[in-house]
Amino acid sequence: MRTITFFNNKGGVGKTTTVYHVAWMLSQLGVKTVAVDLDPQSNLTSMFLNEERLEEIYENESKLTVLESITPVVSGDPYIPVHVEQITENLGLIIGNLSLSTFEDKLSKAWLECLGSDIYSFKITGIFNTIINDAARQQNAEVILIDVGPNLGAINRAVTISSDYIIMPVASDLFSLQGIKNLGITLNTWKKDWQDRIDRKPQSSNFEIPKGKASPAGYIIMQYTAKQSRPVQSYLKWANRIPYFYSRYVLNNNQPSSQTVEEDNNCIGLLKHYHSLAPMSMETHKPMFMLRQADGAIGMHLYAVQKCYDDFETLTKKIVSICK
Repeated sequence: MRTITFFNNKGGVGKTTTVYHVAWMLSQLGVKTVAVDLDPQSNLTSMFLNEERLEEIYENESKLTVLESITPVVSGDPYIPVHVEQITENLGLIIGNLSLSTFEDKLSKAWLECLGSDIYSFKITGIFNTIINDAARQQNAEVILIDVGPNLGAINRAVTISSDYIIMPVASDLFSLQGIKNLGITLNTWKKDWQDRIDRKPQSSNFEIPKGKASPAGYIIMQYTAKQSRPVQSYLKWANRIPYFYSRYVLNNNQPSSQTVEEDNNCIGLLKHYHSLAPMSMETHKPMFMLRQADGAIGMHLYAVQKCYDDFETLTKKIVSICK
């Protein structure tokens, strides 16, 4: 089982949309997958579930969200198995909750108290690791995909140390370069600090804690505009600086890459802006590459749908090959 977190310090780059489509493509390829919504905004959940199901879950307080497995542990009670919403035979969803953000302070306190070898604090810090392993066992999942919010808070720190791989969706602009730098420095600090805490775990404890692997798997450049199958010059201005920033600040390479983005092995893929397919996808709660004529995909849209399928199939297969 592989746990892959999609993380970017900068919002609005299409991170959640990418998680959604990669999860669907994995299921199409026959890979048992669980998508986990750990962004308090819960946008991934709203992409998967229609309005009727969302109302049933949230208005009736049906206790089916990720929070129902977190709250008991925070209160000192036994862990309650997480609910996994079945989307398809090969695809499950751990439902997000807007109240997840209220958990930040507890996680921050637990992070500090792990330094004092406090068993309770290790349990809280490792709650996402517990949930991930539980969901994987329930679904016999091969891949866990996690969507997190665009911040460097305590929730994302706890998720990161519970992840095997980190993929960065980035845009081709100045602020994405700054985001890569911030996130790279922070990820390396979190991993180092967690290794220090692992050594302080009480020997009397009998539960599994995160391994803190969080290996950088690469980056995906989002929403570029193509011209004759190549990114246009305005995108390349910033895109060709990404390999340097990723190599220098994420991989800690003292001789950072001077390659262009198209030559950089750390670039997993470039995803186009699919324009009018996106609102159709949101309205139908279907991935763009599964849209049909009945969904409004007619004429040139059908060509775009097929191209979208090819793009995400290539991207997903590359992710699987990298995150072994």
